[in-house]
Amino acid sequence: MNKIAITIISCCFFSIAVFGQKNATWCNPLNLNYRFSYDGLGYREAADPTLHLYKGSYFLYASKSGGYWYSNNLLNWTFRPSKTLPTEDYAPTVETINDTVFFIASTEGVNISHTRNIYYNTNPKEDNWKIYREEFPITTTDPALFKDDDGKVYFYYGCSNVNPIMGVQVDPKRQFDTVGTPAVLIKHNIKEHGWEEPGEENNKGHNGWNEGAWMNKYKGKYYLQYAAPGTEFKGYADGVYVSDKPLGPFTYMPNSPFSYKPRGFANGAGHGSTFKDKYGNYWHAGTITVSIRHMFERRVGLFPAFFDKDGELHCITAFGDYPTMMPARKMDFEKESLFTGWMLLSYKKPVTASSSLPDHAPELAVNEEIRDWWSAQTGNKGEWFQVDLQKLNTVNALQVNFADQDAMLKAQDSYIPYQFMIESSVDGKTWKPLVDKSKNRVDVVHDYMVLPQPVKTRFLRITNISTPAGKFSISGFRVFGKGIGNKPSVVQSVNVNRDKTDDRRCKLQWMPVKDATGYMVYYGNDPGKLFHSIMVYDDHELHIPSLNKGVPYYFRVDAFNENGIAKGKQVYSSAPTKF
Repeated sequence: MNKIAITIISCCFFSIAVFGQKNATWCNPLNLNYRFSYDGLGYREAADPTLHLYKGSYFLYASKSGGYWYSNNLLNWTFRPSKTLPTEDYAPTVETINDTVFFIASTEGVNISHTRNIYYNTNPKEDNWKIYREEFPITTTDPALFKDDDGKVYFYYGCSNVNPIMGVQVDPKRQFDTVGTPAVLIKHNIKEHGWEEPGEENNKGHNGWNEGAWMNKYKGKYYLQYAAPGTEFKGYADGVYVSDKPLGPFTYMPNSPFSYKPRGFANGAGHGSTFKDKYGNYWHAGTITVSIRHMFERRVGLFPAFFDKDGELHCITAFGDYPTMMPARKMDFEKESLFTGWMLLSYKKPVTASSSLPDHAPELAVNEEIRDWWSAQTGNKGEWFQVDLQKLNTVNALQVNFADQDAMLKAQDSYIPYQFMIESSVDGKTWKPLVDKSKNRVDVVHDYMVLPQPVKTRFLRITNISTPAGKFSISGFRVFGKGIGNKPSVVQSVNVNRDKTDDRRCKLQWMPVKDATGYMVYYGNDPGKLFHSIMVYDDHELHIPSLNKGVPYYFRVDAFNENGIAKGKQVYSSAPTKF
């Protein structure tokens, strides 16, 4: 097919489609123009997000993105391509000092000769960044800048499976010269912290990568956050140390990792940034891992965060890849939920397709696994995919996650984004238009669409109009709404077995309950603080390898299906092993 190429050369607008809904919503991964890599392997990337509020607008910077984004509501994002910043480098960070935004990125990247420069801008909506300091004195990866209330500025850095997270004061009035000697702040400690050990089951037996430092100050305390054990793992997470001083000494917060999402469709919540919105709510932006074509195949997620009455930092990732409401007021995230209650209607439902490649069957588009996908045999117009919800359900929203099978595009290539049509049917014979993106010009591969009005339907079909390159392919055709049946039964009993030889590990088992699609396991170090969560499909047991040694844990298991959630009525405890 002969395509008319388009290239992003100016601001592009990326929107969470709300179509006049009373409550605006979003669904992770965020709707952004995840750009193809330069190496021609056909994978997209944006990761290591720094998100901050500056003069009433939110700015999002991410690795290897060719620019950055800004928004006035955390929903609708405008992409700003940049030629004045080293946007091909990893882990950019910014800080506002006296109404000026300062920028620095890691010292490994395409523009290696420029990566130690510090840039500044007083109007970052325009690409007019200028160099403030050439050759910053510290060669570093994963930098973070932090301005304290007294005006002093600190620099944190580190990305290694050997070296620690470091910190030092810098003087912005003297071009960020260091003040004093860099201090060791966070060392590796896999013997105590199970989540820092690499591997999908945290079982590699050696240090992971401690990286991605970030600092917040709350009520006089300093919260130094860091990521582990590696960006390619589903358990990529963020932990936190706390101190009375910006350079320590720091004490480990035992609810670490506070930002953790190892299961579900979108996995990972590490190497992020915690920030306050214009209403005073805290949020945590983190890295979602795909890591199939390359370990750096990644996306960006956004999760509510808060500090509790005891000063502990928490992040809510439960149903964190389902539709979530965006508040327009100050909220108490400890007690108030942003979950819309729209359940997943498409999980493992019967599917058909126009064609399929070997090892890319249609069922892979509804199995809640971002790492595999259905692919048609071609990218031709008319290839289609269809799901049968098996009964009439109320559909509120859709998320179509395109997989780029055989795209093999590079960052500098121009192309037409995915164009498609979605139709609905109550009987599988007569079809009505539902979503028309036949003339789409916005490059969104995790396309979240809220319908103008909820629709009662049984069948949904997406038909290809145009594919950027390669084959028409989908890693997740996700349908959200309200089922018409009953919620599942309540989980009655949970067996908690903490490993006596290694209490960083724990196994939970429970009797499966009637009509449950899956379970949400909540846990924490206090029976009143069950803010960690892990989603379980198709099983009634869970191995958690990411606990902290010598720390008590408490658990609750909720059951859910497409009709709603049945909250567990009992909390179960697990005392640490005494060695």
